[in-house]
Amino acid sequence: MKPTTKTDTELDSEAARRALDFYLNPPTALPNPDDFLWVLRDDVTQEQANAHAAALLRWTATTAYESGRHMQDSAREVVFTLLQMVNMVRTLLEHRVKGGDMPDTPAR
Repeated sequence: MKPTTKTDTELDSEAARRALDFYLNPPTALPNPDDFLWVLRDDVTQEQANAHAAALLRWTATTAYESGRHMQDSAREVVFTLLQMVNMVRTLLEHRVKGGDMPDTPAR
């Protein structure tokens, strides 16, 4: 074992720093990906939730379109691909909100 070359004062300072770090800066727990950032109120109906989700997708599509208009090359293509996917999901959701007949699981 290698002998310590630090003085008692240096060792005390280092111990004090570690103690302060432990109590003032506790280690953060990694977020659980299954935890929800927010939850719906109990009184929100499925129809209300679907309508709000459709509105969020509409706003997302508008944001993607406006962002993509000012881009070029592959960055523009990526944004417009995202826009297309958002619009497809929005169309499916709006179809369901309007009472369209959609299966819960895709046919195979």
